Amino acid sequence: MIPMSLAQVAAVTDGKLSETADPEAVVTGGVEFDSRKAGPGGLFLAIPGDKVDGHDFAAKAHGQGAVATIATRPIDSPAIYVDDAVGALTKLARHIAAESNATVIGVTGSNGKTSTKDIIGQLCADLGPTVATEGNFNNELGHPYTVCRVRPETEYLVLELAARGLGHITQLCEIAPPRIGVVLNVGISHLDGFGSIETTAKAKSELPHFLDDHYRDRADTGHVVLNADDPRVKAMSNGLDSVDVRYFGIDDADADVTAADIDPRDGRHAFTLVTPAGRARVELELWGDHHVYNALAAAGVLWRLGQTTEKIAEGLSRAGRLSERRMDVFTRPDGTTVIDDSYNANPASMGAAVRALGQLPTEGRRIAVLGLMADLEEQSEDCHRRLGEQAREAGLDEVIAVGDGTEPIVDGAEGVTATHVPDQAAAIALLRSRLRPGDAVLVKGSRYRTWDVADHLRAKED
Repeated sequence: MIPMSLAQVAAVTDGKLSETADPEAVVTGGVEFDSRKAGPGGLFLAIPGDKVDGHDFAAKAHGQGAVATIATRPIDSPAIYVDDAVGALTKLARHIAAESNATVIGVTGSNGKTSTKDIIGQLCADLGPTVATEGNFNNELGHPYTVCRVRPETEYLVLELAARGLGHITQLCEIAPPRIGVVLNVGISHLDGFGSIETTAKAKSELPHFLDDHYRDRADTGHVVLNADDPRVKAMSNGLDSVDVRYFGIDDADADVTAADIDPRDGRHAFTLVTPAGRARVELELWGDHHVYNALAAAGVLWRLGQTTEKIAEGLSRAGRLSERRMDVFTRPDGTTVIDDSYNANPASMGAAVRALGQLPTEGRRIAVLGLMADLEEQSEDCHRRLGEQAREAGLDEVIAVGDGTEPIVDGAEGVTATHVPDQAAAIALLRSRLRPGDAVLVKGSRYRTWDVADHLRAKED
């Protein structure tokens, strides 16, 4: 983080220094809430949990070099006492963002946020020191934690903005106001929080509207990059008058950044990147056609940052997968190819993963192990049935639907060998009896619902 004395940290967080805390001691390291990561010059954030209380590890963090602990109850090591630990972290992050000269880039959307953020972070790193959200650490804890990683030399801060309800994205933007905002798409996800796709669109639109309000009376200009091929996203430009709006897309003529001559190859697509500044060929290392859109969104950001089309294309062609369990393609010693995309799932990302499996070259069969897509409420049955249909359309040979609520996948996959199993153990047992060298297997579901299956396949690789 930006170096600050404990007295300054206490003032910013509305905290009170303990008697053992030296007001002049300077924090030069990061802020950590995992004591195992606490190190010299850093701050430890003690968060009470249901099973583990961070305060019990404050002495350990101090012994590892942490200058002090942000705490909510008395401890025996130097501390800054606050009423709310996460609230204090948020205040500290807001201060650091205000002090920093870094260009802040915010990315939101129903699908592809993490991958697009990873691509943008890699391309920005070519321009200067960059901090980006780790994984999808994008909530009320992960967001300020990421901002607090900013150092004086940081030039770019790339933030993934997630929401499970209205107002969440605005709150995150208030911590570190973006200079560039990207909206990827609006899809069916988290209906338990949003209730409808219309509400989801309203929530995602908070990013461009925040920028419009933020830059209304400022001398500098904010930039919004929108998906022209998604009607709900394109409509977010309506009423914006204080920011520069640009579009990316493939099908819409209004797109400023687009892809021509798309070649699906083996599932790692190639295309000609077209921007107002020129054309250049891109050969993605990332698997799946959805990464074409993610790459175009990243290109839109780098173009607004002044990067040439040729340099953007070079960066896109080098960009790799950074986050775990996301389109991680590997081949086991027995010749089985595995696509581990098991981190999370919703209808759009599931469809993209199934298409990627259908495009993957293989000498054997294409088998998809599909877990529940959570939080779909009353649309769950229809969405899972449609997933089965997509598996058939992609030319898959076999589908294994795992767990309660996935039975409609089997119904939709008529004509494909499809089996419903009650749990992951049963799916693993079925795979053991079915897999042959040369087969290709996709593993995907919401959160932990297929992780055991993916880990089993990876263990065989190891």
